[in-house]
Amino acid sequence: MAASLGLHCHHYHVAAAAAANPLRKAAKQALSSLILKSSKPHHHHSCCYNSDSVGAKEIRSPDLVALEYADLNLSDKISGELGHVRIRQHVNPLSSSFSVPAQVPDWKEVFRDPTLPLMVDIGSGSGRFLIWLAKRNPDSGNYLGLEIRQKLVKRAEFWVKELALTNIHFLFANATISFRQLVLSYPGPLMLVSILCPDPHFKKRHHKRRVVQKTLVDNIISHLVPGGKVFLQSDVLDVALHMRSQFDAESDALQHIDELDPSVPCDSDGWLLDNPIGIRSEREIHAEFEGAKIYRRLYQKRT
Repeated sequence: MAASLGLHCHHYHVAAAAAANPLRKAAKQALSSLILKSSKPHHHHSCCYNSDSVGAKEIRSPDLVALEYADLNLSDKISGELGHVRIRQHVNPLSSSFSVPAQVPDWKEVFRDPTLPLMVDIGSGSGRFLIWLAKRNPDSGNYLGLEIRQKLVKRAEFWVKELALTNIHFLFANATISFRQLVLSYPGPLMLVSILCPDPHFKKRHHKRRVVQKTLVDNIISHLVPGGKVFLQSDVLDVALHMRSQFDAESDALQHIDELDPSVPCDSDGWLLDNPIGIRSEREIHAEFEGAKIYRRLYQKRT
């Protein structure tokens, strides 16, 4: 069932599906050609690539994001209304301004069929990752993005309406405060929770601001159906280890995927080698472009 929500154990390549529009297809092929002919990026995180047919061009990680999500054909006309939107802007979730629980929506209004299995993406960022999944799986599941930066939520909801998707919804919410009441009210089963590259809050005194805390972990496990999954990843090892320790401690309720299927490729430290979802998040694209390693774990609730 989790596979129907977009969870697939295979590696996703940047130049996956070509767009239907011939001009866009040609543009994607040209950019893919440049990427395939690339040398290692230099320390400025951008690089010039040479191609006989295209010529020298500077490729940056936003170009790769645009390529990966090109099939969505998302409009940028709302940017003027929202102003500058910072994806990596850190906020303090312990601030009183984020302590009010999100209002539980009428699920029959936000989803065409609110009884379908639910995936919750905690810290959904720009929303492109979740929108891609919802568009690819229109009839098999619903998708809920929880994001603490309100401008990102407004833009994501604009895109959802523009694409006329009826299986996805974004909420301005502090997951620590609101997760339990939201999933408790949802009519269908909670099948998948993802926490992808959350704000790192590097300073030790700020670790209490990190999203993965015992209360949230307990609520995820309590409401996840047997066989449901939790997918974690970060490009910051300390953050990945912090999340891993919280979920590894719940071995009575959760099993890591390699315990269930030894054929799933992991490194010697137990990190998944491949992204099991089938699409990379924006932060994942940026980090891999800069040469960073992505640390991933996938858990399944015991039946």
